[in-house]
Amino acid sequence: MSPTTTSNSGAGTGVLRAAPATTALPATSINNGNTSIDRPVPAGRADGRPCDPPTRRFSLAIMSECLHVPALPRPEPEPRSDTCPECLAVGSHPVQLRKCLVCGHVGCCDSSPYQHATRHFEETGHPVMRSFEEGEKWQWCYVDQLIV
Repeated sequence: MSPTTTSNSGAGTGVLRAAPATTALPATSINNGNTSIDRPVPAGRADGRPCDPPTRRFSLAIMSECLHVPALPRPEPEPRSDTCPECLAVGSHPVQLRKCLVCGHVGCCDSSPYQHATRHFEETGHPVMRSFEEGEKWQWCYVDQLIV
């Protein structure tokens, strides 16, 4: 049965009905340049097109590995401070903190007025930082523009 079918029920006339959301649809191939994945198309539109292909492409990109992560020092450097020292010096308050994974510099995020973590990357070339917020584990590569 296709996503939308005609059925001869009722008074003998064709009735247009939407197929249930569990109807099996053809597989689609997703390719982000270096990884290709075949998966079923989720039910959504009557013509079988997926509802949100950009989200699926983005999810593949965030799982990519950059070449800068293997070059990071092990163990991870200790943080140089508990907060953004540049913000303290100018009397500003950081929105969230980021820690450089090359040297341990702690700077404020891009939502903060001065964006000291990004400035640290621009001044030093240290490519990878991580969130310095409790409970957050993600890392960001400035060069590759990827969550790693």
